[in-house]
Amino acid sequence: MKGINVDIVKYRKWWFGISLLLTLPGLIGIIWSCAVFGSPLKPGIDFTGGSILQYQFDKPVELDKVRNVLEETGLTGSQVQQAFISGEEVIVMRTKALDDEKQKRSLDETLTKEIGHFKPLSVDKVTATIGPELLTNGLIALFLTLGMMIAYISWRYMFDYAFCAIVALFHDVIVLCGIYAVMGLWIGTEVDSLFISAVLTVIGFSVHDTIVVFDRIRENAKFVGSKVKNKETGEEHKKSFGDVANDSVNQTLARSIYTSLTVVFTLAALYFLGGVTTRDFVLAMLIGVISGTYSSIFNASCLLVYWREKKQTARVQPAKA
Repeated sequence: MKGINVDIVKYRKWWFGISLLLTLPGLIGIIWSCAVFGSPLKPGIDFTGGSILQYQFDKPVELDKVRNVLEETGLTGSQVQQAFISGEEVIVMRTKALDDEKQKRSLDETLTKEIGHFKPLSVDKVTATIGPELLTNGLIALFLTLGMMIAYISWRYMFDYAFCAIVALFHDVIVLCGIYAVMGLWIGTEVDSLFISAVLTVIGFSVHDTIVVFDRIRENAKFVGSKVKNKETGEEHKKSFGDVANDSVNQTLARSIYTSLTVVFTLAALYFLGGVTTRDFVLAMLIGVISGTYSSIFNASCLLVYWREKKQTARVQPAKA
């Protein structure tokens, strides 16, 4: 990709339009999810609490078969793990709250029919691992982190850089949460503590990728106003901030794409070859990394150019008056 030169800034309206198409359905899904589930995303067991069942089967059991039985009995989003107690294999199932004996009896009968006989060791009700207080504290910490990001980027660069970086970050979070909101409404996908980890990781990745582009723009800002020849017409013109930003994005384009592809290939391998329990986490990471790369290249820099052009126009108009 050496020597690549794409006029990204020129088509910024297209990039903004694509972002709108990506975020608008997600926002609708989030609002709809609030009406249906009482939360922006369909909450999993980590948020709602449930039951923990420990069963010891007469023979080795495939975890996928247990998951399929739980799905058949309406216990979607259940977590199934293998444990060893006193040297004996035990299947631990974390499900939604089993409210009545009839539901538990139906589960036991289906497990016996599909898998085999078992000995129930314990059935306990548990509270949510992520309670309202912990969730509130997490959100407060997140907003404090965003505030510190704005302060640091403003100090290291300028406020408009910080603002555009945070807008790109929110774009990625909305795309990710919007897709999961739609999946929750459509196929019943639930979010758990791993999803929260994925969102936090995506936030870090998004800002890091944007800063790489912004650092090159700041480095090349000294060329604003310098004369350059048009390769097609041969005419000289002064470089605008948009020209410098476009050059900077092109200079970092290969690096951004190669880095992201490395992560995407790794995550894709984990998604298809890894375990079922981490699949939603990996999918969230995949969506976030792709969205973060897109917003860093096409949104953040173009938004910064738009900001500077509007600022320049506002300065020129009073001077003319």
